[in-house]
Amino acid sequence: MKLSELTNKQEGIIVKVLGHGAFRKRITEMGFVKGKKVTVIKNAPLKDPVEYEIMGYEVSLRRSEASLIEVITREEAQSLKINGFEGTLKDDILKTSAKKKGKKIQVALVGNPNAGKTTLFNFASGSKEHVGNYSGVTVDSKQAKVKQNGYCFDITDLPGTYSLTAYSPEELYVRKYILGEHPDVVVNVVDASNLERNLYLTTQLIDMDIKVVIALNMYDELEKNGARFNHKALSQMLGIPIIPTVSSKGTGIKELFDKIGEVYEDKDPIVRHIHINYGIPVEKSISKIQNEISQDKKLCSLISPRFLSIKLLENDESAKNAIKESDRFFNIKKHTTEAVQTLEKEFGEVCETVITDAKYGFIDGALKETYRENPIKRRRKTTIIDTFLTHKLFGFPIFFLFMFLTFYATFNLGQYPMDWIDQGIAALGSFINQYMSNGPLKDLIVDGIIGGVGGVIIFLPNIMILFFFISFMEDTGYMARTAFIMDKLMHKIGLHGKSFIPLVMGFGCNVPALMSTRTLENRNDRILTMLIIPFMSCSARLPVYILIIGTFFPANASLVLFGIYMLGILLAIIFAKVFKASFFKSKEAPFVMELPPYRLPTLKTTARHMWNKGAQYLKKMGGVILFASIIIWALGYFPREVKYTKDYDQLIHQTNQEFKQKTANEKENSIVKSNVVAEHHARIKQLQNSKLEEKQQNSYIGKIGHFVAPVLHPLGFDWKMTVSVLTGIAAKEVVVSTMGVLYHEGNEATELNEGLRNKLKEQEFTGNYRNGEKVFNSLSALSFLLFILIYFPCIAVVVTIVKEANWKWAAFVVFYTTGLAWIISFITFQIGNLIL
Repeated sequence: MKLSELTNKQEGIIVKVLGHGAFRKRITEMGFVKGKKVTVIKNAPLKDPVEYEIMGYEVSLRRSEASLIEVITREEAQSLKINGFEGTLKDDILKTSAKKKGKKIQVALVGNPNAGKTTLFNFASGSKEHVGNYSGVTVDSKQAKVKQNGYCFDITDLPGTYSLTAYSPEELYVRKYILGEHPDVVVNVVDASNLERNLYLTTQLIDMDIKVVIALNMYDELEKNGARFNHKALSQMLGIPIIPTVSSKGTGIKELFDKIGEVYEDKDPIVRHIHINYGIPVEKSISKIQNEISQDKKLCSLISPRFLSIKLLENDESAKNAIKESDRFFNIKKHTTEAVQTLEKEFGEVCETVITDAKYGFIDGALKETYRENPIKRRRKTTIIDTFLTHKLFGFPIFFLFMFLTFYATFNLGQYPMDWIDQGIAALGSFINQYMSNGPLKDLIVDGIIGGVGGVIIFLPNIMILFFFISFMEDTGYMARTAFIMDKLMHKIGLHGKSFIPLVMGFGCNVPALMSTRTLENRNDRILTMLIIPFMSCSARLPVYILIIGTFFPANASLVLFGIYMLGILLAIIFAKVFKASFFKSKEAPFVMELPPYRLPTLKTTARHMWNKGAQYLKKMGGVILFASIIIWALGYFPREVKYTKDYDQLIHQTNQEFKQKTANEKENSIVKSNVVAEHHARIKQLQNSKLEEKQQNSYIGKIGHFVAPVLHPLGFDWKMTVSVLTGIAAKEVVVSTMGVLYHEGNEATELNEGLRNKLKEQEFTGNYRNGEKVFNSLSALSFLLFILIYFPCIAVVVTIVKEANWKWAAFVVFYTTGLAWIISFITFQIGNLIL
């Protein structure tokens, strides 16, 4: 509870004091320190300020100041039940409760992309967040708890950021989190192999006047390179404790959390606040603005006056917004404007550049005293590998070869475990069909659940193989190289080179791909990238591709699959060019992107990422796909009373009678008899299929399909394909489960996948001008594949676009992709018919 929330005469024990700098010093000097009892005496007539009693003195605080002091009341302490205590709480018990609550430490992990924050987070907390060797993996914060030495650390893994300037979404997010959530300690994760660049963010944390501990990560690489670094001396210079760590091996993690506890309790002698000297002219300007800000106590309690002054000099939009509500707004603005004009005139540079140069000057000076590189300059492995992978001639062929190998392995290697799962599911269905009594429940399990969910789950190996390759590209650092080699092409179509990473991520899942567009600084670039990400064939479409391609293009399966993916990329390029020329005519952002060193991922890390994605796929099986399969089955199962155009039961009975008569007369001729038997079975099967077909057409789902089917008939689709497309709006895997229910219903016990493929080949049109023709051939199958590639992205994608952009762009994506899918499928099917 906040001190500002206490009512008259209510008392509490102080748990922690938030805030920083002069405000925190003044508050603590007045006696507001951990463990002290404070009592509300009275509120001012206008409820602000509030008078408190502490240590025998009466002190008044504004509510804005009191809100930065956390306390525990008797009521809260009672709910904690310290050591099982129940009853009236005395002051010593109340203080014990406060001590326990004060052992909770809020920790925020902040650092550059690729510095190893998420690896540290995973090792410390036992979490399994994905670690990628490129910027923008973490685009949102993640939380976990760690217990050590009696403390409970609430850790938040923040997005990777190079600075706290509100230039990109992740920078603004990190800055708002630190200023808004007031973490007790910020752990600045620094890449030991790239100190100069990483310490720039550290200088901004110093300006913020907050508690910081530096995790000098990947320290083993620094030692391996033969460099010498006196991190203790640098720690003394910065006033910040530095703990060497190797997050991937867990080295130094325990020591890091021990140090966090010491800093939190103000027990570390190294900790002190320093001011980075920006030079006499800049310091004078900072001082003038800071003096004006300091007169607004409310503003000072929320943000360091020096940090805010520096940001105002840098023309930071977020800083400008922060002072708008201040009573000193016009004075602050006046001093800022005058200072900026003076400095820019004196230095001939914008203020932001002047301050940045000063920061790097400070870093350079500090490192010259503490850091020595290996005098023997060895050519880095990364440089040697990049000679080939980013070469202007070899780069593209290597990239396309790697992509082709990915799809080849996905289709061919995945076929073996896919067949095993298929046989297991078929055996399960056969077992239930044999031993369970007839009825709606049996039909639901066999036709609805096993036919629907089972038809999708067999593609799990293909999904996991695809994610294995994507994970490998991310973990090694090759994903960042793909953005580098594609930048010129992306530039020609109006996209930023960084846009290529979200596009490649889209092959796994469009949702995280859309979220990763936050790494793009320019809003127009972000929205433009979002508009074309749906063309990237996500893993949810893969089961549809494998089913159709494996059935109708088995001889050239890998090439057709590769071609479908490449067509998606081509469409993305074309429409990026169109949208850039029409909607997003803006100045292009420069291509500045880190190329991290290559790292060979452990098999455990890559396999864990692959399995996590597989687990998500299985979770979807038990969620949206199971639900959709049951709904589709129910819509096809009901109504039970159907008026048939023929009395199929009577016709089947007559056929059986005729068969008995014929076989009775053909006792001597075995050849003729076998022909009669085969003809009889074919006739019975035809009648049963006709009855089933008519039943489906008169079911609820059949009526829905026939109502919508005329729109998709020109594309070569029957009503079952139409229904499959409609249900695919929920999730693309549902297309296969729908086909499993509609086409496979009533099929004899066989391997599920093989039986469905046979059904697709045998399916015929009914009730329209193409009555009796085969529904699927190579042309209609291709038309169907193209429609699945392009049309309406799933609901999750639409919701993500609404969240990341707005509902108008989401609606635009829905309509333009579906319209384009219809046009391309129509042209493919109709022109194909004319040619063939």
